[in-house]
Amino acid sequence: MSEPLLVAFVGEGPTDRIVVEAAITNLVGDRHFVLKQLQPEESLAFGVIGTGWGGVYRWCHQAARRAGGTLRNDPLFVTYDLLVLHLDAEVAAEHYANARIDDPVNDLPCDQPCPPANATTNALRVVLLRWAGETAEPPKTVLCTPSRSTEAWVLCALYPMDGSVISGGVECEPSPDTRLQAKPAKGRVITGGKKLVAKYRDRAREITVAWPKVRTRSTEAERFSTEFLALV
Repeated sequence: MSEPLLVAFVGEGPTDRIVVEAAITNLVGDRHFVLKQLQPEESLAFGVIGTGWGGVYRWCHQAARRAGGTLRNDPLFVTYDLLVLHLDAEVAAEHYANARIDDPVNDLPCDQPCPPANATTNALRVVLLRWAGETAEPPKTVLCTPSRSTEAWVLCALYPMDGSVISGGVECEPSPDTRLQAKPAKGRVITGGKKLVAKYRDRAREITVAWPKVRTRSTEAERFSTEFLALV
């Protein structure tokens, strides 16, 4: 039996991890893999560094410093086969002050008109890589930048007849969370503005099965899938 694929995940929150793991389950097929969430998490090395995009920022900076200035030299790659680095495209509209960050480069906000979705995601990827001390994707690293958030992928997977999905404009939908919150109570994954982690877990298998269709509806889902498979 071959060794399992070891995947590290750094992202904004636990529901993002569930969706990405569901996608990877489809992508690898019968191959066994183990996904370990490094962020957000209480790390013995770094302590609590927070959730959300600010947590991703701090994790990237700390990892780069630990590795001498660039993420590619991080010792995590001794243990893991690859790293998935996640950041929702809606972060492109943020200001560093919103996460209590004083960044000397100050390259946020960097959002662009949508469509096309990649006008913003391409700009955000440059910012994300800078956080990690990189100017291009380092080896063994896959960037995951859903437009405008991971919930757009959830909409595509669980509610393919939603108007924004059918119209082809789901990646420019300003608030996929709100659309998910308006779905029938049975199976609803967001209620009262709160993402229900247990509900995401309950429906993860549906996301896995629907992933090929998600790729046809979301250019960022397709990009993530293609780049992940290229490394695997």
